[in-house]
Amino acid sequence: MQTHLAPEFQDTPEGREAETILRKCVHCGFCTATCPTYQLLGDELDGPRGRIYLIKQVLEGETPTRKTQQHLDRCLTCRNCESTCPSGVQYGHLVDIGREIVERKVARPSGERLLRWALKEGLPSAAFAPAMKLGQSVRALLPAALKAKVPRPQAAGTWPTRSHERKVLLLAGCVQPAMKPNINSATARVLDAAGIQSVIAPEAGCCGALKFHLNDSQGARAQMRANIDAWWPWVEQGVEALVMNASGCGVTVKEYGHLLKDDPAYADKARRISELTRDLSELLPMLVPVLQGQLKPAATQAAGAMAFHPPCTLQHGQQLKGGVEQHLSALGFEVRVTAQESHLCCGSAGTYSVLNPALSTQLRDRKLSHLAGMQPKAILSANVGCITHLQSGTEVPVQHWVEMLDHALQASAR
Repeated sequence: MQTHLAPEFQDTPEGREAETILRKCVHCGFCTATCPTYQLLGDELDGPRGRIYLIKQVLEGETPTRKTQQHLDRCLTCRNCESTCPSGVQYGHLVDIGREIVERKVARPSGERLLRWALKEGLPSAAFAPAMKLGQSVRALLPAALKAKVPRPQAAGTWPTRSHERKVLLLAGCVQPAMKPNINSATARVLDAAGIQSVIAPEAGCCGALKFHLNDSQGARAQMRANIDAWWPWVEQGVEALVMNASGCGVTVKEYGHLLKDDPAYADKARRISELTRDLSELLPMLVPVLQGQLKPAATQAAGAMAFHPPCTLQHGQQLKGGVEQHLSALGFEVRVTAQESHLCCGSAGTYSVLNPALSTQLRDRKLSHLAGMQPKAILSANVGCITHLQSGTEVPVQHWVEMLDHALQASAR
């Protein structure tokens, strides 16, 4: 696809990158078949191909409208289209560019601006944890829509105290410690059982995804630089990996090298951070042989039949497919992925469920209907957003797969 950039975008990093991406697009339309919003709405402009044309028009100088903004806002950034595209179009990078340009050119209503500001500034802040604790204390009294966003309180359990020669950095995350604290401690306990010590750099905060996907790229890059500064002493000491147990954070940190490539002070460090970053599931192949001898068959059988929902950030953003359920099965668990639309987004998508609740709920219920058909004792996933979003629509327990593995290890040790 050829494009003729408007003068304001010529010789700019965003213009050059967008032009390179657009050249790969051949207008085949394969992406529409796997786009969640296109499947729900049936509007070409609510699919990747239509959004690509909207972005192309803006880059060529056409004035974007509020309607342009809304079509781009409705994209989940699930990147399913990237898995489908035969030409390798990096749609995720293109839609980020398009959204930021449109954000500068189209004014939002004041209420919408306030909500988006509250999300991007409030969720990563120190005030989030006490606010969540307060919400949990009055959860029974909250309206249904707000109650769905406040998970029941969860105990974190103990953090292992043993030291190991093998060390990995663990990103605590911005909302996960307050909403699902057991995920981090369960991760540390499982790795400890395999002879790996988990270290958290306290100065590291939000990965930057929240602000970046709310079109505050400057604020997001500031967070990325702060994280690199916090992690770098450990990198210099030879830490083995930077481990992400939230796949949404993982896909963002793996792209630090790309997102900071034009920053002379951080480009090399960002690239190294991305190279070191691993989703927790990528450690499973080396964990399986170590943990097999520690798990008793009675503990794995007691877990029962479970369904695994692979987050979009895992299977499309990071292109990690089919590993979790296979490795957990090798450990003796009964874990399956639904044969129906396992590739589709559950509708969580970071702040999407707050900003687009109607579409998000439709996608959640569609996903849960397929998972319910498997009659699982529990639903497993790999991202805190997916876990809390799915749990809001079902009584079946939804948890991170590492929590299930941790529980079985503890049961086996008793």
